[in-house]
Amino acid sequence: MKDKELYGYQIMKAVKDQFSDVYDGSIYAILRRLNAEGYTQTYIKDSPSGPARKYYRITPAGVDYLNRTIAEWQRLVEGVRRLGIPF
Repeated sequence: MKDKELYGYQIMKAVKDQFSDVYDGSIYAILRRLNAEGYTQTYIKDSPSGPARKYYRITPAGVDYLNRTIAEWQRLVEGVRRLGIPF
């Protein structure tokens, strides 16, 4: 997903496909925060089947943030593994 420009509903659907209990509104709140912090850019594009849509694209700062977050997650997973806790 990080290499694609998607509109909000597409992002929400992709997240909900993996995490069905996530509240729709929280996804949009996170998108607003990521945009406010400069990790994404948005633009409006006409839609052939309805109103214009807001698309999101990741910025270079967003890629850095994503990579740091993935590395942090991997350290957490490794720490849990060292404790001998299966998951």
